[in-house]
Amino acid sequence: MTRPNPTDRRVGITTTVPSEVIFAAGLVPVDLNNLFMSAPRPEALVEEAEQAGFPRNCCAWIKGIYAACRREKVRRLVGVVRGDCSNTLALMEVLRSEGVETIEFAYPHEPRPELVAGAIESFAASLGTTTEAAQRQRRRLEPARRLLAEVDELAGARGTASAADAHLWMISASDFRGDPESFERDLASFLAPLRAAPPRPGSLPVVLAGVPPIKSGLFAELERLGVRVAYDEMPYEFTMARARSMPLETMYAEYIYPYDIERRVARLREAARSRAARGVIHYVQSFCYRQIQDRLLREGLGLPVLTLECDRPGPLDAGAMTRLEAFVESLRR
Repeated sequence: MTRPNPTDRRVGITTTVPSEVIFAAGLVPVDLNNLFMSAPRPEALVEEAEQAGFPRNCCAWIKGIYAACRREKVRRLVGVVRGDCSNTLALMEVLRSEGVETIEFAYPHEPRPELVAGAIESFAASLGTTTEAAQRQRRRLEPARRLLAEVDELAGARGTASAADAHLWMISASDFRGDPESFERDLASFLAPLRAAPPRPGSLPVVLAGVPPIKSGLFAELERLGVRVAYDEMPYEFTMARARSMPLETMYAEYIYPYDIERRVARLREAARSRAARGVIHYVQSFCYRQIQDRLLREGLGLPVLTLECDRPGPLDAGAMTRLEAFVESLRR
């Protein structure tokens, strides 16, 4: 195996992991999902992975992560082998065959703080650091997480920040763009003019549930239809804002994405109630096992649900826009 360049401190991540551990090890987390979607042509990365042998009927996020890792020459990767995508293990095997050092992180089966503590301790040991050092990093990141909670409030409850802007800030909490202090300063500057802005009246509040959409234009289309994303489920979960002042093991036990659907549905119900949402748009990714949970989410929420399935990056197609328009019209009636 080709060892990483010791001067290259970047560590690719496939989804949200305890980034505090990576910072504590003197390394820099890089969310490969965000690199994928911020590329000039994300669809080209999917095509690149397919040319390298990835099947077409495989999640486009996995293919984008693979190509982004190769393009950016990231030589060290943390993959979540339990609690996220079921394809991650195979992705790690492929990257390992190409000289990338791979490190496993596994969320426990149950969201119990003592189990999460064990997972974090193992992760810290694999990176040559300690949980105590990671707890210090938690305190370092707390001010940025507090600002991210404000982003959610201004966008979701008041509508003074756009849903698209809030989405981008919140998904960046997975790696804080590699520089938490710079991230915090930029976020504070973004928030400053919005704090005194009046709420936008008349918009139709909905919950956006599911993994971050791979399609561009969804937020613009919702805004055109007069819809306010009252709660953007997974990006808000990525911020850890709810438990930002708690110890790491509690904070990552409160993070619902890796755990059972029952807790997730209960949290969605509460968010929908507290923000008076009229309906739910459930985004699902083609070829993702989480599509199977759509039925349970529909049965548990007690609100009208539109399931929007997409495959590859690119603009929303006419069929998806027609379904959105019809759903919004039905909610208004």
